[in-house]
Amino acid sequence: MPASTGTGNGFAVTSTELTKRYRSGPITRAGSDQPAVNRIDLAVPSGSVYGFLGPNGSGKTTTIRMLLGLIQPTAGSHTMFGMPMPDHQADALPLVGSLVEGPAFYPHLSGRANLARLDAADRTADPATARVRIDAALDRVGLLAAADKRYKAYSLGMKQRLGIATSLLRPRRLVILDEPTNGLDPQGTREVRTLIRQIAADGTTVFVSSHLLAEVEQVCTHVGVMRAGRLVYQGPLAQLRGQARLLVRTPKPDLAVKVLSELGLAGIRQAGQEVTAELGAMLPEVICERLVLAGVPVAGLETPRRSLEDEFVELTGEGFDVD
Repeated sequence: MPASTGTGNGFAVTSTELTKRYRSGPITRAGSDQPAVNRIDLAVPSGSVYGFLGPNGSGKTTTIRMLLGLIQPTAGSHTMFGMPMPDHQADALPLVGSLVEGPAFYPHLSGRANLARLDAADRTADPATARVRIDAALDRVGLLAAADKRYKAYSLGMKQRLGIATSLLRPRRLVILDEPTNGLDPQGTREVRTLIRQIAADGTTVFVSSHLLAEVEQVCTHVGVMRAGRLVYQGPLAQLRGQARLLVRTPKPDLAVKVLSELGLAGIRQAGQEVTAELGAMLPEVICERLVLAGVPVAGLETPRRSLEDEFVELTGEGFDVD
């Protein structure tokens, strides 16, 4: 009896302590393998655009390969649409479209002919509907007018969109894209970004691996951040942006720290004559009043929000490409 193709309690993908270790040399003792992915617990909400972020080499592609059954995990487990993998790969994977590490096509064939070859290699695809499905996929990525043009004559953006079209040859509930804008010029990047939005607008869950912060900011609703094989943050993008902080400028920073501590504010930091803290639910005008009543001369008071780039740098310990 086929497994249920439900939403998995609202999640398209989940994992529990998913781990992949590679041998870095002769194994001389237990635990000397090199962890590429280390006990990650993914929770990808159905219908979301989930940005899977991290510097190059942080374990993103290895994770994707495990999710798709291309490599086997060393430990842990995962589900797709609530179905345990790999036991239900035959049920789940036809519902998943993917583009991993860039498209590979025959340069002398047209876009349509390349898709036809890939579709013919899919034993679960219906040959009788191939032409209709191929044209629909080409139309969806904006390439129907260029369907008979040779692949080698395509622009970089067109090539990447044709790669995404391979994941749309059949109805999908989840599309996984590994670095879909990597190497593209601004125009190609905009084309792919628009396409991701269109796919998501149809209710399809989109899982996008990227190291480009600006792209994730513009298209994603949720994010997971990888660092050295570990998932260091996961949740809504808006939540990652962090709460507003309080910034107080005063010639008496020590006294300001004391007052803010008494008010119960968290994350208090002092640097010279500036004191910062998490604003939380307290109104800044109330805090200002309490500072003044306590004898703190307030030269300035602001409630800035940290930039998304600052949050990523703090989580990963290194910078991100933001263009």
